[in-house]
Amino acid sequence: MTSLILKMQVIAALVLASYPVVAEISGEHEYKVACAGRHAESAMGDGPLATLLNISIPSLVDLSQSNDGAFPFEAVLTTIDGRDGVRAHGSAMPIWGERFQNSATSQRGETSDMVARGRILSLVYYLQSIQQ
Repeated sequence: MTSLILKMQVIAALVLASYPVVAEISGEHEYKVACAGRHAESAMGDGPLATLLNISIPSLVDLSQSNDGAFPFEAVLTTIDGRDGVRAHGSAMPIWGERFQNSATSQRGETSDMVARGRILSLVYYLQSIQQ
């Protein structure tokens, strides 16, 4: 799996460096658009849509704390992407890799997968930056 992370980092770096629209989309912006409705802008799990769901929405600010002080980068990345078929957290979590890939556009020839991976990676880096 470490090679998957390295591959995603290389792809994301290439995409973000060469694609202005993707470069402007920060992880924080991705979070606010894709996640804050359920997890809240504070990432504490109490977003406005959380009460409409029949599941508990987790806080995302204590992922490192819950993992012996280390941010679980790979687990967060694969959970957000969701295209690996492993749905350990149930079906309530959207498959963002698929959604990002389906909505991706490119003016410079990047594949939709490259754009999706760049967006996911920026989101993971943002979540890493807000750990308490």
